[in-house]
Amino acid sequence: MSLLAFIAVCASLLATPGPTNTLLATSGAEIGWRRSAALLAAELLGYLLAIAILRLALGPFIASRPIVATALQAGVALYLVYLATALWQRSSLPLAHGRSITFARVFLTTLLNPKGLIFAFTLLPAAPAGFLALLPWLVVLSAEIVAIGFGWVLLGSTLQRSLQDPAKARIGYRASAAVLGLLASMMAARTLVSL
Repeated sequence: MSLLAFIAVCASLLATPGPTNTLLATSGAEIGWRRSAALLAAELLGYLLAIAILRLALGPFIASRPIVATALQAGVALYLVYLATALWQRSSLPLAHGRSITFARVFLTTLLNPKGLIFAFTLLPAAPAGFLALLPWLVVLSAEIVAIGFGWVLLGSTLQRSLQDPAKARIGYRASAAVLGLLASMMAARTLVSL
């Protein structure tokens, strides 16, 4: 795959709504883009660590034991249910109660994000010369992760004023929870099909 094709495909994948993007947009709506910008480091660290773990350690193990991949999918689905429940419960609390989207939540959600699998095994080129051969590709991917993640934060921040109204805030949190619940359902369905 050429570098331009890699950039285009990664941008498309990163822009697709998913659990990390939902959290980034929710944080932007909750506390604004300036205070949410630190979460981009959590997203970047989560993806890079996922790629490293998958490429260096888990990849061969998962390939030889399909049940491990199924168990990981089930674990991700359960985690998304947990996040959806937390956001749904957050909808009944006043906004001043505090931020619901933390660095740790974004990091863990990104670490478990199925997009990491696609980056690790499909989009990044094979690197027979070693992991350092992937460095230019990882730099490009990192720039895209931060730029597109920031776009999701900005998108959410356009809704920040709406969260001052408790009724609209409840709708916003519940909509985010519903998206995460839908993603969990899709992940659970994939898990059941693979059994």
